[in-house]
Amino acid sequence: MSRNLVLPFFPVPPVNYDREYIAEIVRSFSVYLGQMQNPGEGRNTFMVLTNLQTDDSGLETGALFQQEGFVKITLANMPHVRGQQATGSVGSVTVTIS
Repeated sequence: MSRNLVLPFFPVPPVNYDREYIAEIVRSFSVYLGQMQNPGEGRNTFMVLTNLQTDDSGLETGALFQQEGFVKITLANMPHVRGQQATGSVGSVTVTIS
């Protein structure tokens, strides 16, 4: 996974406890966590998506799923619920074979 990120510097620990060292470690981890939580930019010329679920149940906004061969994006205001199906009938038909 490469997002062109500059990894934070983690200093070499001193022999004895040093308050400035601990502060620098906390600062470095804060930078690292911020980088890992930021999805960053994406530009792809080839992508394979396997095992996508067929509805948006449990997915966060912006996640991908597929329905009937189409890749869709989860939106907060447009649900694609699990088990969305419908059937209907009008009248009846009688078939007679002679």
